[in-house]
Amino acid sequence: MNDRPEELAGVAHVNRSGQTALITGSTNGIGRAAALALGRLGADVIVHGRDVDAGESVVDELETIGAEATFVPADFTDTDAVRELARTVREETDGLDYLFNNAGGYFRTGRLTDLGVEYTFHINHLAPYQLTADLIDHLTDDACIVTTSSAAHRSASLDLDRVETVESYSSIRAYSRSKLANILFSRELARRVAAHDRSIRSNSVHPGAIPGTDFGRFLPRPLPALVSALDVVPGITSVADGAAELLYAAFSPEAAAATGQYFAKQSTRTPSRAARNDDAARRLWERSATLLDIDEPLAEVGESVNPPSE
Repeated sequence: MNDRPEELAGVAHVNRSGQTALITGSTNGIGRAAALALGRLGADVIVHGRDVDAGESVVDELETIGAEATFVPADFTDTDAVRELARTVREETDGLDYLFNNAGGYFRTGRLTDLGVEYTFHINHLAPYQLTADLIDHLTDDACIVTTSSAAHRSASLDLDRVETVESYSSIRAYSRSKLANILFSRELARRVAAHDRSIRSNSVHPGAIPGTDFGRFLPRPLPALVSALDVVPGITSVADGAAELLYAAFSPEAAAATGQYFAKQSTRTPSRAARNDDAARRLWERSATLLDIDEPLAEVGESVNPPSE
């Protein structure tokens, strides 16, 4: 069985020598698989996660295949840690060519982070928003940002009043809401970089339902055991397949001309109606800056450009 994501994505011929990629959540699962694929394609890879031993192990694997790699730890619920991650990237690289906002999770228990934001929303949306804001002027010309979303977004609506409370908490709704936010963020980012005359591409991707990741451990019983069992069922998306989706959204010929788009099954797809609401995307962007108590990144300049086409 082919387990190389770059071959599954049809981009094994791509040469990314001399370019630098940061992939968050890359100590395991699809992030790790994508990081190793990036190394085989010649990129210098910045590995991110919370587990230092796991991060250093991925770096060792990358160095074994001849890639330049470094590990930078950061807890995505800690705004200072995210800021330090961005600072380290800025100091140790001349520029960033690829940013994969991949880190995320599904959490059974409702709780607030120190910022007073619902845990799932903070990790899955607010942290990558902050990281992108801190790195946006360090991205090179023609850089690409890929944000990992999910088909789960289709069951969600954007209720910004729910992101600062855990009253009547639902893990499924919280996760779906955060994945909707990922798509809205990616679309609004594409619109705003274009308004600022930057040639950066921004796309989101659904990597598939992947039993081989740690996702299942967050599910209520008996679902973790069921998810683990799915590893042996033909047709279920593998870790390599999921990583291939990330690579396709960054390197495929179709993606080269796309920005503000949502990818799934190695093709552009139309996301839910809620995910195509440009007013909601603007409100989310502005509210995110307020929650983080930062200046709004890529603030509006002049007349707005047209939103991404479907």
